[in-house]
Amino acid sequence: MPSQFFGLNIAYTGLLANNAALNTTSNNIANVQTNGYSRQQVNQQAANALRVFQTYGCAGGGVETLSIERIRDGFYDTKYWNNNTRVGEYGMKEYYMKQIETYFDDNGKNAGFTTVFDQLMVTGLEELMKTPNDATAKSQFVGYAGALAEYFNGLSGNLEKVQKDINAEIKLKVDEINSLAGEIATLNKQINTIELTGVTANELRDRRDLLIDQLSQIVDVQITETPVQDPYNPDRVTGANRYMVKIAGGQLLVDGNEYNGLECVARETWEKVNQTDIDGLYEIYWSNGQRFGLYNGAMGGALQGLIQLRDGNNGENFTGEVTATGVKDGHDTVTIQVGKSYLKDLNKCNLSDSGGIIDLGNQEFYYDSWSCEISYDDSGEPVYSYTFVLSDSEKNPLRLTNDRVGKVASIGASLAYQGVPYYMKQMNEWLRTFSQKFNDIMTKGYDSYGQHGAMMFTSGHATDGDQYEFPEDGRYDNFTYEDFLMNGSLTVDMSQDSYYWMTATNFSVFAAVEKDPSRLSNRYDAADGVEQSDLLKDLSDLATNKDKMTFRGCSASEFLQCVLSDVTLNASRANMFSQSFQEIANTIDNQRLSISGVDEDEEAVNLVKYQNGYNLASKMIQTLTEIYDRLILETGV
Repeated sequence: MPSQFFGLNIAYTGLLANNAALNTTSNNIANVQTNGYSRQQVNQQAANALRVFQTYGCAGGGVETLSIERIRDGFYDTKYWNNNTRVGEYGMKEYYMKQIETYFDDNGKNAGFTTVFDQLMVTGLEELMKTPNDATAKSQFVGYAGALAEYFNGLSGNLEKVQKDINAEIKLKVDEINSLAGEIATLNKQINTIELTGVTANELRDRRDLLIDQLSQIVDVQITETPVQDPYNPDRVTGANRYMVKIAGGQLLVDGNEYNGLECVARETWEKVNQTDIDGLYEIYWSNGQRFGLYNGAMGGALQGLIQLRDGNNGENFTGEVTATGVKDGHDTVTIQVGKSYLKDLNKCNLSDSGGIIDLGNQEFYYDSWSCEISYDDSGEPVYSYTFVLSDSEKNPLRLTNDRVGKVASIGASLAYQGVPYYMKQMNEWLRTFSQKFNDIMTKGYDSYGQHGAMMFTSGHATDGDQYEFPEDGRYDNFTYEDFLMNGSLTVDMSQDSYYWMTATNFSVFAAVEKDPSRLSNRYDAADGVEQSDLLKDLSDLATNKDKMTFRGCSASEFLQCVLSDVTLNASRANMFSQSFQEIANTIDNQRLSISGVDEDEEAVNLVKYQNGYNLASKMIQTLTEIYDRLILETGV
């Protein structure tokens, strides 16, 4: 049988329950503007009934306040994190592609490609053809050529600056990942410490989820949380959980209280991937020295966007099959036959000029130099191959063995995105092709002195003020099967003055022509008068005649249309996807907030509801107090 004070205890439990609900409502209202806060609610249930052995059976025992828990749906969190990686990736692409588009744009207000090219090939040539031997006209023509060189020098410098900025931002993102990982690991420890007592650490869990929100915009994240079991009593609920964060396709970042840090290590000059890369590009390693999967297709987030912008080569990395190994001057060598069209033209070559790393059947070796060779097989088909001279034992502790023959060789990663290396390579290809054709015409004619004309375009040495002269033996664009039968294969070595050394960065006008513009040729036959301009007419035709020069199926003058179409398309795609994924993120976030967000109107209603409940419980206690007063003080003798 229950005691006479049983009703007072029931009212007391109601008072406690409503007080907890009021406090929780107050906490919700206080955090209505707190970023990442999840609405909390009090979980209650009816207390166990008491058997009173009366005709009415059991008497209710009041209410039990079980817990205060946050309202959160993990499904929407996962959707938000997956989409957030795309927001981060395309946000980076949108930002940097706008810069690149601005550099290439020729809107008439800046001296873009069309402006400077037309000055040279239209305005300058027209004036020169009027008076082919006039020193002033030739000097002006050389000046226009210098403007073209300055344009490409400046454009190259701008793209190098973009690559440098991207590289610096990669380091910032890696530092941010480390900071977030350390804080998540600390929160894991704090959460487990609290929840081992049977209490849910709501605010700490909110903070952890907010950090995952931030991390998911930098890199792809995968979250797993599993209960920690007592090995001696598996059925006992310990309250502790093992919380793991994996990034970039399953690479472990955080495991409970521990996390794996990342660090950026700048490449040495002999570790360059592309000829056009700036020095000091970062590789990323785990703190234990293992290489981070930088080119992982599942990278995701801003980090993936930055990597693709910095290293994107449109899938045109060096790749081929090892056909032979050997030794040269005490160094191992490896010969690789290539089949890709972009590797059969030295004008398109972007191999490092200072050594690098080559992968031979999943085994990496450093190389110092390379040469390319063209020969013909028995059926008269051209065969292209590259021979790499590997570095000494200080860089390559393991010697190259013959078992590498037949295996795949590659340099760098194949990134199917048009990043900075792609645009630099496009400029270099156009410059090399145009300069070859232009110089070939100029050197076939005669100048004002009756001598063979000098070439117009060249490039400067990186180590001194000299310029390359580009002799004929440094090219194989006109090498034929008949030449092979007469002279054997043709090899172009890095030590030769080939057009490979011409880049947008060092592109310049031949110093002898700048000093004396009269060295420019204007006629093919020395016996013709100095006013003859047949050579200049052929030179003018070079700009629009695809038979004389073609670039990606277009004429020389259409360089900007080809490259700018790539830039514009990528910029437009990045902008479109960035907006699209941002809108999806907003939609998912609104769905999350509809469940976990604090609604001011709803909390106001709850405030009134719990206040009334508290008042009624208080009134019940007051009523029972009066009953007990009458029972105790006024009943009996």
